[in-house]
Amino acid sequence: MAREIRINAFDMNCIGHIQQGLWTHPRDQSTRYTDIHYWTRLAQKLEAGLFDGIFFADVLGAYDVYGGNTDATLKGAVQLPVNDPSLLIPAMAAATRHLGFGVTCNLTYEPPFSFARRMSTLDHLSGGRIGWNIVTGYLDSAARATGLTGQMAHDDRYDLADEYMSLVYKLWEGCWEDGAVVNDRAHRIYADPAKVHRVHHDGRQYKVDALHLSEPSPQRTPILYQAGASTRGRQFAAMHAECVFVNGQSMSGVRAIVDDIRGLAVKQGRQASDLSVFLGATVITGKTEAEAREKFEDYKQYVDIEAALAHASASMGIDFAKYEMDEPIQTGQSQAIVSNVEAMTRTAGPTWTKRKLIDQLVLGSRQAPLVGSAEQVADTLIAWTEQADVDGFNLSRTVTPECFEDFIDLVVPILQERGAYKTAYREGVYREKLFGHAHLPDTHQAARYRAHA
Repeated sequence: MAREIRINAFDMNCIGHIQQGLWTHPRDQSTRYTDIHYWTRLAQKLEAGLFDGIFFADVLGAYDVYGGNTDATLKGAVQLPVNDPSLLIPAMAAATRHLGFGVTCNLTYEPPFSFARRMSTLDHLSGGRIGWNIVTGYLDSAARATGLTGQMAHDDRYDLADEYMSLVYKLWEGCWEDGAVVNDRAHRIYADPAKVHRVHHDGRQYKVDALHLSEPSPQRTPILYQAGASTRGRQFAAMHAECVFVNGQSMSGVRAIVDDIRGLAVKQGRQASDLSVFLGATVITGKTEAEAREKFEDYKQYVDIEAALAHASASMGIDFAKYEMDEPIQTGQSQAIVSNVEAMTRTAGPTWTKRKLIDQLVLGSRQAPLVGSAEQVADTLIAWTEQADVDGFNLSRTVTPECFEDFIDLVVPILQERGAYKTAYREGVYREKLFGHAHLPDTHQAARYRAHA
């Protein structure tokens, strides 16, 4: 029996997400991102295709590293303009029954007390279908936008995040006991005061003395996503994450990352199966390989290399506008996405150039597209699960919504025939669908903060 493959749509509440320039394709509809009906219809299409969820990326800053300004970013709509993804979720949830929603929220700039209430609210309104992609940020522009002079050092941001997590766990798991809500009209008691506990937190970064304002939501703690692949990021994922988002070009390289994170989780007292790993993937498919190749060549005509360099400059913390095509890149000590710099160095060698980077931007990003017939795509996805031990894929959009429609119409039926994709949703909240239980297991860090503990 083949392993059941998990699938998320990977999107962002903006025009140009990962594959820079494809918004200019005549069939692309991403400029409709301000229309709520665009999003509700997308949610319904994904649910019809039995997608596990939609994973929303987000940033709080502008990509201003390339050339020291935002000119290329604005011209190419490189994640600017970008709207708040969390506000889409209630409408999309109302239009669906099963689709999960993973939303990126940057804890560095979010007060934990108010953030915890917002997540609980979304979990209530979605019927237990909310997930949180935990990020610490990588843009100096975001730090400056929120009143700081610059962002913290990379590893220090994870130290901050560890304390942040302990605080939100106290609010979600430890404040309201099970059974605290009695809803007794006759005796005029909605909640039992003896079962609601103040959270007292006096830490290095945060001080809170309060009650969590929301009653327990269906999941209490949202599904926890995390996408850090650096050494420090893996340690954080092993301790906190349930779903880990990784990128990589080779199966062996991804397998090494997956084995490391699962091994670290086991050392934390967790089970290796407590983590589901999602690989970033870009799929271009057709009824035949020739049809898929023709579509790929069509898409390539709309790639915006300048926009792609603006995106890469911000994510790596390197101004590529300063370099000639064959001049060696000085990576230095980046405070941006360290794993992106490490991945480029592994791919192109310790001395790499802007030309080598551009050679990888075949579709406006460094994520090499998987191009082939539906059968070939299905073969490759199954091979990834077997050889790299990944559980599923975050499908990055190309020309939207046709990229998701193609996958649903062509690839999903083949995966189902091979027993590698569900034919119906399981009942229950998001965590039940993914892991079989509604709340975090007792092996998770959060369990120590529960009221009964």
